[in-house]
Amino acid sequence: MKSIKPYLIAVFMLLSAILTINSANANERYGHQKVVYHINYDDIKKQSSTLRNIQNHINAVGVDNIDIKVVLHGNGLSLLLKPEALKNVPKFKTANATLEMAQKIDQLKMQGVTFNVCANTLKGRNVDFERDLYDAKKDDIVPSGVAELAYLQSQGFLYLRP
Repeated sequence: MKSIKPYLIAVFMLLSAILTINSANANERYGHQKVVYHINYDDIKKQSSTLRNIQNHINAVGVDNIDIKVVLHGNGLSLLLKPEALKNVPKFKTANATLEMAQKIDQLKMQGVTFNVCANTLKGRNVDFERDLYDAKKDDIVPSGVAELAYLQSQGFLYLRP
């Protein structure tokens, strides 16, 4: 058994070195990124896929090298709409803030991702953000989703709409 131990230590050290090099290469390749993800669709599979893309993006670039904002407007608010809120806001067909989706959102928020909500959509569809949306705060509300997208792009954020 003693002869295997040095071998395992050597393998562990080699794997650690490879992971460190890969991480350093990713940081050199991608640098610091500012990205805005645009969600204005209510398809739960597509929304879930977008959240997975965001997590993959963070994994590739590194949490310390990326600033991600998600802008939600129109039907995209269904991502944060609680299922029980459908009775209050009949202008939505779906409410996708299930427990599973909430966990994905929480995990992204813990990594610094912010979710911005369009005030025009809230007003136009009679959505009470405190009652109807999952974990939305007053600071998350932006005057206009579309205007926010343009503003963030003018501030150097790259636009992605998966």
